[in-house]
Amino acid sequence: MTDQAKTGWVVIAGLGPGDEALVTQEVRDAINGATDIVGYIPYVKRIAPREGLTLHASDNRVELDRASHALEMAAAGRRVVVVSSGDPGVFAMASAVFEALEAGPKDYLDLDIRVLPGITAMLAAAAQIGAPLGHDFAAINLSDNLKPWSLIETRLRAAGEAGFAMAFYNPRSKSRPHQFARALDILREACGGDTLISFARDVTKPTQEITTVALKEATPEMADMRTMVIVGNRDTRAIGRFVYTPRSAAGATS
Repeated sequence: MTDQAKTGWVVIAGLGPGDEALVTQEVRDAINGATDIVGYIPYVKRIAPREGLTLHASDNRVELDRASHALEMAAAGRRVVVVSSGDPGVFAMASAVFEALEAGPKDYLDLDIRVLPGITAMLAAAAQIGAPLGHDFAAINLSDNLKPWSLIETRLRAAGEAGFAMAFYNPRSKSRPHQFARALDILREACGGDTLISFARDVTKPTQEITTVALKEATPEMADMRTMVIVGNRDTRAIGRFVYTPRSAAGATS
């Protein structure tokens, strides 16, 4: 690796759920020191242009190309920040960068690569709802772009029958509107119709909407790609406007 390449670096950073106040100072410092920003178009738009900074925005389905480009630029001595919404390690770009690193030249292993955490939508939504993830929980991406729908169904049923609270990313899109209806059917069977489900749309943004109903009252239209969905377990309860899951499970002994 050349001396110039040793001055380059890659930071994979989380921009949080949307409110700029929730971007960490560590991430802000990395962005301020970057020569290049790489990411999905809406996330790159959150970065203010400035002299000496090049913005590389790309479509949502080219994650590996985006990651490879970031590594190539860092190997050439550039200081690159790869941006994700939320946390980069949760269904986001950190995994893609390491996948590209594994497939790339061995010299890439000498690069300065760091992952900076962010507040993921799951935690931001849970905070607005109350404490629905107060006990054991599972996070599941309902998109079948990178895994078969049959596997998603298996995981939904297993998590529900095991008594996990669940947080769902990418619940319902225009291209797959029917799948969330099927997910709700599975959840009602596995968790019971009285279990609480919360829909947090545009969490932390001025247009935020929070809705909580029983699973038996939930409809597919309550969710879209801007919605974080959190399902409680059988112990989850509402108190005033808040929803929380007790820290101990029913039947626990001291």
